[in-house]
Amino acid sequence: MKKYFAVLLLFSCFQVRAQVIDVTKFGVNPNTFADATEGVKKAINATKEQPESVLNFPKGRYDFWPDNATETYYYISNSSSEKEFPVKKQRVGLFLKGLKNITIEGNGSVFVFHGKMVTWVLDSCENITIQNLAINYERPGMSEMTIKELTPTSVIASIHPDSKFAIINNRLEWYGEKWMTRNYHAVLVRPTEGSLFYSKWDPFLASKAEKIDPLTVKFTGDFSKFKAQPNDVLTIRDPYRDYVCAFNNRSKNIKLHNLKMYSLHGLGIVSQFSENLNFDSVFVEPEKGSGRVIASSADGMHFSGCKGQITINNCRFNGLHDDPVNVHGTHLIVSEIVSATSLKLKFMHHQTYGFEAFISGDTVAYLHASSLQIFAQGVVKTAKLISEREMLVEMQKPFTAELKVGDALENITWTPSVVIKNSLFAGTISRGNLITTRRKVVIENNIYYRTGMHAILIENDASGWYESGPVTDVTIRSNQFIECGHNSSPNNYVISINPQNHQLVPNYYVHKNIRIADNVFKVYDYPILSARSTDGLTFINNKIIQTNFLKVGEKRPAILLTGNTKVNINGNDFGSEELPVVSLLNMQKTDIRSDMKFDLKH
Repeated sequence: MKKYFAVLLLFSCFQVRAQVIDVTKFGVNPNTFADATEGVKKAINATKEQPESVLNFPKGRYDFWPDNATETYYYISNSSSEKEFPVKKQRVGLFLKGLKNITIEGNGSVFVFHGKMVTWVLDSCENITIQNLAINYERPGMSEMTIKELTPTSVIASIHPDSKFAIINNRLEWYGEKWMTRNYHAVLVRPTEGSLFYSKWDPFLASKAEKIDPLTVKFTGDFSKFKAQPNDVLTIRDPYRDYVCAFNNRSKNIKLHNLKMYSLHGLGIVSQFSENLNFDSVFVEPEKGSGRVIASSADGMHFSGCKGQITINNCRFNGLHDDPVNVHGTHLIVSEIVSATSLKLKFMHHQTYGFEAFISGDTVAYLHASSLQIFAQGVVKTAKLISEREMLVEMQKPFTAELKVGDALENITWTPSVVIKNSLFAGTISRGNLITTRRKVVIENNIYYRTGMHAILIENDASGWYESGPVTDVTIRSNQFIECGHNSSPNNYVISINPQNHQLVPNYYVHKNIRIADNVFKVYDYPILSARSTDGLTFINNKIIQTNFLKVGEKRPAILLTGNTKVNINGNDFGSEELPVVSLLNMQKTDIRSDMKFDLKH
């Protein structure tokens, strides 16, 4: 009998072992430059027959073209408006829908995408791992050229070989595979400093362009206001986010491991209403030796309305036109009170709309949009989209009479815990991390190097981007912040806690329990920390080192506090006997414990 059960156990283990599905069995072979899309579709389809599968790509190059790609229609947060991209039709290289227990194994391969494509979509999937591969585009959506010479009347630039262009009627036109740049957003990269600056393409549009070598163009016109230096790289893209690089939608237990994201078209890796996301060793940066300086046209990783645990570990971000990591929910505004239990809600931001922001069983917070004051909670009974911009939501119980048209709702069921650790954030025009979630957040052992704006921004608003919500438990510890904020002076605080509560409510605080401890701040200017409307703010045992990266601006408070309480600022090393001033606005002396001088204002 024991022998029988041993054999049965061995057989059971064999049965659950993952089935390896090799893409070469479906006519997909590396290094052929042929379109792999159709064969990969068949290989993905074969995983449906298995309880657990490894989709195996022997090492090499695989090309994906949009011609035979799966056509999808998704409304994706923070991507595009009705005017910018009215029909949300997108083509996808690797499309997985309703699948479970699959590992996509790249074995060090590179996937090269052509035209405008989403690299992968995981829709309603579970237990998916993507690992050991690189993502690139044959013609990245970003165009790049290096400034060689410049005068007030001319610029000579070297065009990167990946940036296809033509001179038409004396004007340079950027083009790709079945696309052409019609709108322009420019960022100047200074590789010698690792810093990025906002710039403009306008003077080049108005100039005369002539090719003086195959990849060298001379522009003649008015460049008297063009700020640049020789060897700076001007990077140009279309600001419309018609595509995203990758999309995880209504999926859970997703793992990305050892991915090299050389080029991300549009918004980056977007996770929307997904649960338990583990991103380890994901490198959003140009390929070494490529000569390119930008990897992502917008964010690196964007999380909208997720829940469970988000973990970002051992990742690198370098070369982005927007934020490396953004975690948030979405506030919808009450447009009509239909009955005692029913509301019409409206998406407000032009780039965020059309998805199911609430489903049956979700718990929501009711809040006043102007003050961000949460005054009640409720549970959704039914919810449906009645147009691209509106939802009809029925609650299980009548809502309070305090609720008025113009108030906001936040989905608090779909709010994640977040860990960001052991990662590098560099080469970005904007912020390092944007975090707005009410669950536990730990940000530790990271390096933030010359981010253009705040290294970390904690906001929450129901009037601008409508990105929710409050934080209740944030720890920022053992990080290095190196010369951040050069694009946001004089408000160039390294860490900014800045909820958009335009109407202040006495004794109500938007955020709470934020601890900033044991970090190193290397700063070239005065600002370090700005915080507003926070109950329980700790800034202790941090080391501040002054550098000479840029010219110091006018003297400002190192720490600016507005309407906070239970503040503890102690034990920080500023490297000098003369401690900088902490400025308090709309606060009392009893709101702060500090070993520093503070300036109390009302």
